[in-house]
Amino acid sequence: MREFAQPAVYTVPDGANLTDPVWSAAEEVPDKVTFRRPSGGGWTDVTAATFRDEVVGVAKGLIASGIQPGDRIGLMARTRYEWTLVDYAIWAAGAVTVPIYETSSAEQVQWILGDSGAVGVFVESSDHQSQVEAVRGSLPSLRQVWQIDASAVELLTSGGASVPSADVDERRAALGPADTATIIYTSGTTGRPKGCVLTHKNLLFEVGNALPMLPSMFNEGASTLLFLPLAHAFARLIQLGAVQSRATLGHAPDIKNLMNDLQTFRPTFVLAVPRVFEKVYNGAKQKAHKEGKGAIFDRADRVAVAYSEALDSGGPGLLLRAQHAVFDKLVYAKLRAALGGSCTHAISGGAPLGPRLAHFFRGIGLWVSEGYGLTETSPATAANVDDAVKLGTVGRPLPGMTVRIADDGEVLIAGDHVFSEYWHNPDATAEALKNGFFHTGDLGTLDDEGFLTITGRKKELIVTAAGKNVAPAVLEDRIRAHALVSQAMVVGDGKPFIGAVVTVDPDAFGPWKDKQGKPADATVGDLAEDPELRAEIQAAVDDANQAVSRAEQVKVFRILPRDFTEETGELTPSMKLKRSVVEKEYADEIAAIYT
Repeated sequence: MREFAQPAVYTVPDGANLTDPVWSAAEEVPDKVTFRRPSGGGWTDVTAATFRDEVVGVAKGLIASGIQPGDRIGLMARTRYEWTLVDYAIWAAGAVTVPIYETSSAEQVQWILGDSGAVGVFVESSDHQSQVEAVRGSLPSLRQVWQIDASAVELLTSGGASVPSADVDERRAALGPADTATIIYTSGTTGRPKGCVLTHKNLLFEVGNALPMLPSMFNEGASTLLFLPLAHAFARLIQLGAVQSRATLGHAPDIKNLMNDLQTFRPTFVLAVPRVFEKVYNGAKQKAHKEGKGAIFDRADRVAVAYSEALDSGGPGLLLRAQHAVFDKLVYAKLRAALGGSCTHAISGGAPLGPRLAHFFRGIGLWVSEGYGLTETSPATAANVDDAVKLGTVGRPLPGMTVRIADDGEVLIAGDHVFSEYWHNPDATAEALKNGFFHTGDLGTLDDEGFLTITGRKKELIVTAAGKNVAPAVLEDRIRAHALVSQAMVVGDGKPFIGAVVTVDPDAFGPWKDKQGKPADATVGDLAEDPELRAEIQAAVDDANQAVSRAEQVKVFRILPRDFTEETGELTPSMKLKRSVVEKEYADEIAAIYT
């Protein structure tokens, strides 16, 4: 058993709650631009004082609507300014926010609102409202539905105009660290989502101990554009961190406009999942090859990785620095410009990024901080921070947090950032919280310096017919790094050897067909047995196999006819693979691997 811990640098004061930074900023730096809202192709500034006043307005409207302290209120919308405004207003009224992914089905909405006992829900659009109305008959606690696109903010503000601001002050004053701030329903790769109860203390402790480790990102001169769903704890943490550090925050609700939004907003850092970084890299590489500049890009790629690797071993030499300077003008500056030109840092989480991609981005001037955590840990527990970096790991535990590796390899976590319970689920709570530690279900290792590496999921371990234990994540991450691959799932439980099913990236498939002279209307299904396509995927499999022992290597793979998506049910909203769904839907293809 191995363990690593760091002392806390921040302790949550008595009486503190998550609304405090909003009020302190409004009083101390009232004219500081804390948000920028999309407006006619540009951005409109929102000052600290204005934001506080708007929060008060909505909170008064909630009080006028009969919302009581401790009431649960659903929030279902894309990542937009109103999401953050409503979140803080719910807290200011003493209530509890229950996020719902805006892509959720009516059945999921029914479960979350019903299980949480929500008395009200904010929805973004008429489509969302229709989903709620379709299941409202089975939700006896639900009294009110507010639609953001139908002026919910304005209507609540006007409806609460007669409520004294002192009522909001009283609600805030009564709110303390032990009170529930939010119930986040884990997207769940199997079964019903569980409601993870996080208190004001959990989240304040998290932010207070994480931000001092990342001053390069979280400071008053910094800015970030959020585009990941705020229903996910990862994006929510960045929201809280930006407000706490007084950085400027923007929201990008439509991913189709993201590149233009990045150009106009010009963030200094961004938050993304590894798939986003993979697509940026693969897209740039494909474009360069299509324009006849593939050799230049490939050389620039190698130089960027070598330059980053040299930073960890005495620094790059004169020749490498000279090559880097040349490619900075030819390639790297253009990639940074795609992010707005001011972005120097990024945070990656949700899945392993992979050391090579991390080295590439650091080599072009974008330092990617990879971290680790779960909804149950508010969510960050470990991270590569400004003065402690080891690419290929998820960093050391943050201050005040303890990571222990159990005898069977499971990652255990302790600290004031760990959740208190699963809502209405004492059995699951008792299973997860034992002997003062949260049992994550993840497998990992700690090195001698305390850096954590995640190697897989305990429940996802594959045991072959020969009794060999195989962690699929190592193979899947390496296969997925190939430009043509979108998703990969390793199989072989109880089988004589390891196999894999692979999907092709729709964005990469078209350019590949053009380059290879394939029919423009050919689908992935049409070319699933095409020798050249299979050779591409085989190259990805061969690369992955280098990372494992012979017994763990993928022997046979199948190319599936379409990609996995959230809409078709194979992925969660946070892009995690639902293995049971894939196994059921593609049972014939998986069986064919072994016939």
